[in-house]
Amino acid sequence: MIAHPPELDDWMGLALAEADACRVSGDVPVGAVAVDAAGRVVGLGRNERELRRDPTAHAEVLALRAAAETLGDWHLTGVTLVVTLEPCPMCAGAILAARVPRVVFGAWDAKAGAAGSVYDIARDRRLPHRTEVVAGVREPECRARLDDFFATRR
Repeated sequence: MIAHPPELDDWMGLALAEADACRVSGDVPVGAVAVDAAGRVVGLGRNERELRRDPTAHAEVLALRAAAETLGDWHLTGVTLVVTLEPCPMCAGAILAARVPRVVFGAWDAKAGAAGSVYDIARDRRLPHRTEVVAGVREPECRARLDDFFATRR
């Protein structure tokens, strides 16, 4: 296991709570939290595609929108985004567009991940912005929520 700062575990706990809240809407249980440089939560998000009937209502996008509103700026240069699942290409693009310097995630996404598994948009040197990626934080807990959700759908 790779060592990481202990606050990442705490922040992932908040993201897991957001993922758990997806049970009500039937959305895939993915949660996200945006934290500023001082460690204050400035945005929360959870998947709400089913709830909102919006294909862009991913946890990361909603957390980024909330952070931009809280901070009064779309430049999220001091924000860490913590998410239970590796961001997809759309979310990785949004992370880069917002200038987020660090993304932390729990479970890898072997089908659509864009922060090092299938794609690596988050760190692609051809793009004008890149973000640091910290993977595998509380991965077993993050993976279990997804596995449980999809097991009920089979």
